[in-house]
Parts: sequence; C-alpha cells; structure tokens
Amino acid sequence: PPRAEDGAEGGGKRQEAGWEGGYPEIVKENKLFEHYYQELKIVPEGEWDQFMEALREPLPATLRITGYKSHAKEILHCLKNKYFKELEDLEVDGQKVEVPQPLSWYPEELAWHTNLSRKILRKSPQLEKFHQFLVSETESGNISRQEAVSMIPPLLLNAHPHHKILDMCAAPGSKTTQLIEMLHADMNVPFPEGFVIANDVDNKRCYLLVHQAKRLSSPCIMVVNHDASSIPRLKIDVDGRKEILFYDRILCDVPCSGDGTMRKNIDVWKKWTTLNSLQLHGLQLRIVTRGAEQLVEGGRMVYSTCSLNPIEDEAVIASLLEKSEGALELADVSSELPGLKWMPGIAHWKVMTKDGHWFSEWEEVPHSRHTQIRPTMFPPKDPEKLQAMHLERCLRILPHHQNTGGFFVAVLVKKSSMPWNKRPPKIQGEPVEPREPVRSSPAHPAEGAAVDPAEPESKPASGMDDTDMTERSENVENSGSKKDGVCGPPPSKKMKLFGFKEDPFVFIPEDDPLFPPIQKFYALDPSFPKMNLLTRTTEGKKRQLYMVSKELRNVLVNNSERMKVINTGIKVWCRNNSGEEFDCAFRLAQEGIYTLYPFINSRIITVSIEDVKILLTQENPFFRKLSSETYSQAKDLAKGSIVLKYEPDPTKPDTLQCPIVLCGWRGKASIRTFVPKNERLHYLRMMGLEGLAEKKKEGTVVAQESADSSGLPEDEVSAEHGAEQATSAGASEDASA
Repeated sequence: PPRAEDGAEGGGKRQEAGWEGGYPEIVKENKLFEHYYQELKIVPEGEWDQFMEALREPLPATLRITGYKSHAKEILHCLKNKYFKELEDLEVDGQKVEVPQPLSWYPEELAWHTNLSRKILRKSPQLEKFHQFLVSETESGNISRQEAVSMIPPLLLNAHPHHKILDMCAAPGSKTTQLIEMLHADMNVPFPEGFVIANDVDNKRCYLLVHQAKRLSSPCIMVVNHDASSIPRLKIDVDGRKEILFYDRILCDVPCSGDGTMRKNIDVWKKWTTLNSLQLHGLQLRIVTRGAEQLVEGGRMVYSTCSLNPIEDEAVIASLLEKSEGALELADVSSELPGLKWMPGIAHWKVMTKDGHWFSEWEEVPHSRHTQIRPTMFPPKDPEKLQAMHLERCLRILPHHQNTGGFFVAVLVKKSSMPWNKRPPKIQGEPVEPREPVRSSPAHPAEGAAVDPAEPESKPASGMDDTDMTERSENVENSGSKKDGVCGPPPSKKMKLFGFKEDPFVFIPEDDPLFPPIQKFYALDPSFPKMNLLTRTTEGKKRQLYMVSKELRNVLVNNSERMKVINTGIKVWCRNNSGEEFDCAFRLAQEGIYTLYPFINSRIITVSIEDVKILLTQENPFFRKLSSETYSQAKDLAKGSIVLKYEPDPTKPDTLQCPIVLCGWRGKASIRTFVPKNERLHYLRMMGLEGLAEKKKEGTVVAQESADSSGLPEDEVSAEHGAEQATSAGASEDASA
C-alpha cells in the first residue's frame, strides 16, 4: 500500500509513464468512492464539488529546504533572489507560472509550493534550469521534494535534540530526514543526545531510507528492518544496569489505502474499494499499539495516514484509546501549526463492504462477515466514553482547502503504562505465569481478536518477561563466543532469509594501534569520543572508519542479537591507497567532516572566498594561485589530508554567509579538494557561480570527482592521468560501503 509521500522523490516516474506513453488516460471517476464519502459526510456541506475537482487536478510540486540551519538560510536566500525571480512572467503550455509561495504553516519559510505539476517541471525547456537546480540540490541533501501534507507529522511530533525517536514505518524517508534535522537544531553540537531509529518492514525500501538519511550526514540515525507491529523491545545500559529503551517521540505513519494520494497515484481512481481499508485496519491498530507500548510516559506519538477513511483513521485511534484505559489521550494541537486548514475528526461513522452494504454497529454484522469486519472498526457505543476521547482533536486535511493531498493526523500523549504492562518487574528466574489477557468488556468477546493471533494484547504478556529471556540468552552468549564491541548480524537463520546479509558493526577496541597515529596527525582533542568509532569488518584491513553518537553505540552494543540493523554511522576517515608513505594512513572523508571538525586541532587551513572558488573549480591549483595567507599556512604542512575552512565575514553581507568545511589534500606544490560533485556544485551555486560549474562539467571536474571516490592522493604530476583511471576503481567500493 502506498504511504504518504511514496514517489515524492522521483518515484512518480513510474506512475506517470503510463499516460505519457500513449496509454489511454485513466478516467478520474469512481462512483463507489463518491457514494461512500458523501454518506460519511467528511466534507463540509456545499464543498463536495470543489473537493472532487481538487482531487482531479495534478498535485502541485512542493519542496522543503533541508540541511542544517545556517546552510538552509543561504539556500533560501539563493532560491528567492535567483531561481524564483527567473520564474516570474514565464508561460508554459499557455499556463502562467506563478512564483512559488512559502507554505504559510511551515516555520521559517523553509517549505514552498508552486503551481507546477511534476510533469510540467520535468518537460518544459524554460524550466530546465530550475528543474536541474532541484535535482542537483536534492542529491546533495539540501532540498527535499516532499508532499506538503507529509511534512505535518514531524512538525507535530515537536522533537528536540535530546529526544530518542522511533520512526516505525519510515521509508522512503522524507519524514525521517525532517526528524534528523530537528536533532541537529544547533549546528555547533556535533553529537546531539537524541537519535532516530528508522524502521521499515521492506528490506529494499530500507536501502532507500539509508540513501535519504545519508544526505544529512548524521551520526545519530540508525536504519533497521523489522515488522513494525512486532518491533523488538531494545535494551540500553543505564549506569551499568540493563534497562528497556522507551522512546520520547514515536512517528507512526502507517501503511494505508492511500486514497488521499489520488492526485499523484492516479491508479487509486480505478482500484479504490472499501476492502483495502478493512484489510489494513488490523495491521494499523497493531502497529500503533506496539508504538504506544514503547513510548515513555509523558512522550508524544503521532499517528498518520494518507487516507481519508475513518476505518483507518478515527476507528484505529478510538480502538487504541479504548484499550489503553486512560493511559493515552489525544493532544489538542489546534494552535501548533497556525495557517494550516484542517477538519476536526468525526465521532460517528459506518462500515461499508466492497459491494456497498452498510453496517452501523457490530451487532448488525452477520457471522459470515466476521473475518472481514471487526468490532474495532465501529465507533464506541457509550456516548460518555466517546465524548471523553475527544476524537475532534484529530486533524483531517482535505485537498481543496490548501491545494494539497488528503491526510489524517492524530497526536497522542502517554499518561501512564499501558494496562497490560502494569505489572511489577519480575524477579529473575521466576517461572512466568500465563495471564488472562485484558479485555475492555466481557460484552465484546471478540474485541481486538480480529486483528491476528499476534494481537498486541497477547504479546505484551511477555512485556517484562522479555527482559528475563534475553538476559538469560545473553549470559550464555557472554560466557563464550561474544566478542566485545561486535554487533554482528542476528544469528538466527530466519533473519537471513530476506534481504542481504549485512556486514557486522565492529567498534574499534580502546587499545587499537590504528588510532594513535590518527590522533597525533590531526591533533585530536582529548574529548574526542574514540569509543564511538566503528568499522564494518572483523578481519583484514580496515578501509573505512565510521562514527556514531555514544547513545547509538549503547543501543548497538546491547541489542546485536535482537535487531536487524541495515545501516548506521557516518564515514569519517578512509584509508589512502598508498597511505603507508604518509604520516597517517587515513584521510578525512567529506561526508563526516562537519561532525569531526570540532575535534581537529591541526592541519586546518583557513581560506578566503576567492580561494574556495579556485579550489572548487580548478583540478589541482598550485600554491601560487591561492592567497598569500593560504600559502603561508600550507607551506609548512607535511603532505597529506587537510581541512579547508571558510568563515563568513558579517561585514560583507553580499558574500556567502555560512561557514564551509572542505576536505583537501596537500600535495608537493598544490592543494586539491576531495568533495563529491553535487556538494561542490552546491557551494558554487551558493556563491552565484553555477555558470562556472556548468562549464567545468566536462574534463577536470570529472577527474576530481573520480579521484574523490577512490581517495587517491596522487601528486600533481600523475593527478590528471591517475584520476581519470580511478573513475571506476573507487566507485564500486564507495557503493558497497
């Protein structure tokens, strides 16, 4: 089933290919859909025609400026003063291009919408430059093309840098990216205390998630691959004791029927039936229940779908609230996003089968339909109970109100433990007694049984006992084979059946002889957390060194048997191909430089904006081409990896106003930069020099790029030639890393 922003990053090509390739256009009609939603009255009186009209229009392109604070401001400046200005007075296919407008409810003007559909944006020659800008900046992680409504859940999650966050159904990852940005609200803190664990059940989509998260180069994100409805409880070490990890914030953007995405996924028009919702309701309820169990008391959980259907929306929330017996309540977020238009959640709805039969309460449902329709799909009977739930605090976003997709969001706050988890922690080694599952009322014998034998109501019975089980198994492990600091792939065969077998995550031992030469060469600060360095190999030469925050290290080390980790950590150092002849075998990697920079005390060259231009546009500039200040800093340095740092000058507001840190190489008589192509183009664009970047596309820039991926620190003489040969050499290694 589609999720809110499926295809927001280019995945739409496939869907649109249909009607560009000469197939008959899909007729945007579905009588059952209209009949269903008119009957449920989710659209205000008199607005039905506007609602349907909006659904038939293609979705306008929206974009969000990502990246971290000071860089985001520069990109915004560049967009407004250059690219948006060029769109003024343009006509495409007879339609006047409106200048993009900021989304009124998104903070700091960091999200924008245009009246251009994605198709027009890709096809029109006049918009080619703007489109190229979007593509290139998306690649380097500075903007995300994300549907407007999909930006809402992370904003309502209200995450702070110290929060432990779980994103339960995270792929393709634009919401995850938003959460990572919130962790790094203060760019001067390289390791925020919080982290994001991004999970997806689909192994292939997990790699999409990794790709998205990588653009932000954060040491605080981990991608895992589990079924969200039974995502394992994790342990962390708190002052020497093993404790269960509870999250401060949980995002639960569940798989849904996706009828809010009809403007983008036009297949939905012909495929829509109520069956999808009836089939997904149970899974959605299991996922959100599992989330609620892992939320800390006082924590906040956001439940969202891109469906307008109450069976997937209010019914799931009402059922969860009912079985939580007061442990959860809906938060009133009406004042949190001023400018956003939404409809309050509804308190009364009916259930319709795929052939158009309506049922307004569980008692009316014939036995033959009990497998398909469940009691949890109906609103609570007791009017007082219903009122106390405050379902009107849910938000339903309708497409015609602000020219968006359709969407549903509910914000839940946890007041106390879930009723089935309220048992005193067990003393280790006691037998586990089977327990009667908690039922909300004897009158509903089938309550909750609907949704699968693995219904959370029976699962939490192992809530605390979980602890004992894993502790026993760990003691067995520890007695023998478990290597310290190795987080291997899960041992069970079952885990390896799906997806790729991931390399282990191995933390570098305290006394590893690898580290002192690095520490000395870069004069690393004593506060540098070397415990958090890891590699992905247990034998052979360590080629890449990655880094995670200490909180994620805690999670990794204590849960290696319990968790299928797909990726974590950012690359901070790579081995030089001919590293042994230099004082240090490892060169800095651009990907991790912003994290590493605060700890480096030597080999830093401060450069001027003119130097930056030369370094980014010329292949291997000799010292004499750079400013005398730069030369005087470089001339006494030994050959090897260096940091090039640009500090903005506030007295010259016309120049670039965000700091830049680049990785470079000091050769015999020249300096080169090791910066990936899209990042280099990004910096040139920010300096108003993309013309130069375009010209350099052929030839030297390519050479530089390739040396970049292979990490060849060649000297000037062989630089041109060697770099070209290196084109394919490093690419594969990078890809595999």
